[in-house]
Amino acid sequence: MNIALFGPPGAGKGTQAKELSKHYNIPHISTGDILRANVRDGTELGVKAKEYMDKGELVPDAVLIGLIRNRLTEADCKNGYLLDGYPRTIPQADALADILKEISKPLDAVINIEVSDEELVKRLSGRRSCACGESYHLMFNPPEKEGVCNACGAALYQRDDDKEEVIRQRLTVYNKKTKPLIDYYGNSGLLVNVDGTGSVDSVFVVVCRIMDQYK
Repeated sequence: MNIALFGPPGAGKGTQAKELSKHYNIPHISTGDILRANVRDGTELGVKAKEYMDKGELVPDAVLIGLIRNRLTEADCKNGYLLDGYPRTIPQADALADILKEISKPLDAVINIEVSDEELVKRLSGRRSCACGESYHLMFNPPEKEGVCNACGAALYQRDDDKEEVIRQRLTVYNKKTKPLIDYYGNSGLLVNVDGTGSVDSVFVVVCRIMDQYK
């Protein structure tokens, strides 16, 4: 099965992708992981990508799609793949479609995990961090003592990107950039929307029900 997973920040996409990868024994492929691996290994495309990354520039689509093409032709993708974080634009979607056709691995479905902006703000703004590496959530995983790390006793803090005004800006950008893609895959008949407001387990069951159709 060949699946692309969509979802805004805080929708639980990463958590679902990790569990789905294990459940179906197909690789979870994220563009960030691919970039880091190729830069680390010093591949030809990795060297090109690093030139842009070192200058703080976006890696061009031509380089990125080449990295993805190489990744999808590796042996562990023979039974399928789970794409995460790609494509993000219509030109990327067009380039991906061409590559997938070339390597005979077309998408079976694009699963879009939907969560309202208000719920996402509540989820993301409740996160708290500690300098020791521990993390908490005011609703789902609160510390034993308010504002204090269970592990080391240090004061917890809220990361800048977990503050409400930053979250709302991220969601505005996501919705603006993603809406055309939702329409793109909706018009192609590949899009399946999933309500992501339930528990991790309940959303997992629904997504599995969809993916089982393509086994």
